[in-house]
Amino acid sequence: MKDYLQTDWRLDVPVLGVWGTFGELLIPMRMPLFFTISGMLAATAVQRPWRTVARPRAIRFLYLYGVWLTIHTLLLALTPNFTTDRASDFGDLLAQLTVTPSNLWYLHALALYFVLAKTLRRVHPAVLLVAAGSLSAIAAAGLIDTPGNRGGLYQNLVFFLAGLHLHRYVRRWADAITARRLLLTAGVYAAVLAAVAVTGAAELFGVALLVSGCAVLFGIAVAVRLARWPAVGEPLAVVGRQTLPIYVIHMPVLALLHRLVAEPIANLDGPSRLALAFGYPFSFTVAVLVISLGLHRLLLMVRATWLFDLPGRLRRLPGAARHRSAPTTTD
Repeated sequence: MKDYLQTDWRLDVPVLGVWGTFGELLIPMRMPLFFTISGMLAATAVQRPWRTVARPRAIRFLYLYGVWLTIHTLLLALTPNFTTDRASDFGDLLAQLTVTPSNLWYLHALALYFVLAKTLRRVHPAVLLVAAGSLSAIAAAGLIDTPGNRGGLYQNLVFFLAGLHLHRYVRRWADAITARRLLLTAGVYAAVLAAVAVTGAAELFGVALLVSGCAVLFGIAVAVRLARWPAVGEPLAVVGRQTLPIYVIHMPVLALLHRLVAEPIANLDGPSRLALAFGYPFSFTVAVLVISLGLHRLLLMVRATWLFDLPGRLRRLPGAARHRSAPTTTD
């Protein structure tokens, strides 16, 4: 959506429409699934004392968010036509640091969600889930102002809390996945999407929450089945353990690559553009991943570890817990 559909392909066949529809089908799943898993992995940490979890679970993510927001702001200034949220002045930067997070908002949300979950850990889970679900439905229905990525911040708290408080049930669901259940879940998700598309009910109160709930169950089912297929599951697991560097690096890489390739693609002859259009999103995604991980390794080689974790002095303070680098890993 930020690169492929913004390129001037000038095609008479609906290849772009197919890829665009595929991307839209993933929207209800991507962040809700990510936050559900993050909540599951935070379930144990929420019960630990503040002194052992404040740094690795909250301060660390806020620190990384601030560092990479600054880097993104500087690098994205080189690509003014690239379609993504960016700060154009100090006021915008201050807003992105606080109430209207940038495209790095997952890190911002992880810190906020964890602090909320720990602070309210004595409140009955049903009360929390109803309140967070209501907030999600209100935001998705457009009943409150949601500039930038604030809407995502409002809508996904319920999935983080669901993963945290209902993690045993989610694991049971995952353990029970069979090929038949996968197909059944896919059918339910497809039926829900079709019903929403036909009725135009996407912005009705609670509809987006229902769709994302079905999407999360389907996403877990797909992930479980892929994990049981070593040839696919093992390489994906390797990538999954490195989500933090990919997440923080990929957007500037994508923006700069788009600036380099968009015009040459538009200048290709028709048959060449058509041939390239079919597999471009997949191959370009692989290229962005490889470059992001390569830059991560290079930065570690020059000892720029402060870009991916709290500086060593802060990590060594009394009570600081050891933790891994992936943003989804908050156990």
